[in-house]
Amino acid sequence: MLKRTIFVIINIVHLSFYTYAQRVATTDTTQYLTLDQCVAYALQNQPTLQQSVIGISIARKTNAIALSAWLPQVNLTGTLTHYFQLPSALEVNQVTPGGPLVAVNTGISNTATPTISASETLFSPDVLYAAKSAHLYVKQAEQALDSTKINIIATVSTSFYNLLQTLEQINVLKEDTTRLAKNLSDTYHQYIGGTVDKTDYEEATITLNNSKAQLRQQTENIRPQYAVLKQFIGYPPEKEFNVLFDTLQMQQEIVYDTSQQLQYEKRIEFQLLETAKSLQHQNVNYYRYAFLPTVSGFYSYNAEYENNSLPHLFDRSYPFSFIGASVSLPLFTGLRRIRSVQRAKLQERIIDWDIVNLKSEIYTQYTTALANYKGNLYNFQLLKDNVALAKDTYGVVSLQYKQGVVAYLNLITAESNLITSEINYTSSLFQVLISKVDLEKAMGNIPPNR
Repeated sequence: MLKRTIFVIINIVHLSFYTYAQRVATTDTTQYLTLDQCVAYALQNQPTLQQSVIGISIARKTNAIALSAWLPQVNLTGTLTHYFQLPSALEVNQVTPGGPLVAVNTGISNTATPTISASETLFSPDVLYAAKSAHLYVKQAEQALDSTKINIIATVSTSFYNLLQTLEQINVLKEDTTRLAKNLSDTYHQYIGGTVDKTDYEEATITLNNSKAQLRQQTENIRPQYAVLKQFIGYPPEKEFNVLFDTLQMQQEIVYDTSQQLQYEKRIEFQLLETAKSLQHQNVNYYRYAFLPTVSGFYSYNAEYENNSLPHLFDRSYPFSFIGASVSLPLFTGLRRIRSVQRAKLQERIIDWDIVNLKSEIYTQYTTALANYKGNLYNFQLLKDNVALAKDTYGVVSLQYKQGVVAYLNLITAESNLITSEINYTSSLFQVLISKVDLEKAMGNIPPNR
């Protein structure tokens, strides 16, 4: 009965392992995407990026609206007037010139006046500001798009590496579970043969269960990590895909030239502030332009129709037209223009301090990212050696245990050191890659167009 129970347990272990392996392997079979493909997909479909693309179009349309004041403005208007009682005017009595004035009705009962008028702005502070700042607004929108692209590339890369880290840990745990299942089977036969104690078999069962629990936990983490990656690249939630990667190639890509000097102007945030400063400088000039006059020309054509009989109102017209120019120069506005210039200069000084503060933030990000990268790279190199040592140690201890030279506790320790070394090594690889992405972003070396 005991033999049958142990045999059932071993079969359940193998069946559980097979189920976990199947779940990992069948996460998706519709499409395989590399990191570059994920980034390329994100740069085409990510909603935030599409909003930034629209932002450039909005900036151009806004400029076109503002600059349209330079073009002639043509209007068509019309008025229709019917007098129930004509207005009166006092005139000299022709019969008795020295007598009291006589009230006389003036005008026509029905009047219609369609008018075509045109005006042309010759000079205006508002339109001058729009012309000088138009290219800056487009530049600002394009830089915002580049900033979005850089953030997307960094975020997608980090999410991709986090997913790979989990997948590689699952592979390690699968190997560990297979190895522990074999140990459990061997320990069972040794226990039945009387060469080991029952506690060895129980320890083998406990160790296998712990490995199974870790495998189950990491397997469950796959789906939400895929969901995060889908969100970052703008992939439809209802569709599935698998990631495709080459661990050996990634190991070759972890090297980064840390001797490069930090250049603040390469950071897109710095470029955005420089553009904002240029726009604010144009804002200062705008308030200075407010001291200049507004000059415009105009033309008007009126086809006036008059008749006391409404049905015959449009029988004859009395057209007239005129052309002219207007000048408007505000002489005193309660010091509003002077104070507006002063306020705009103060706002420009705030941007200068924003640049100083940004430089400090960039330097902090750079030093932190550089330290993390160097530390993770050194850790990766050490842990790579640990894996080889742990495998050799486990092989020797396993052989010694089968020969009855060492206790099962030694085998458990060697197994624990091996699984820890493999997981730590796997994690260190992707931590180096993630810290490399952070360092590239901190130095402004992530190109927005890939």
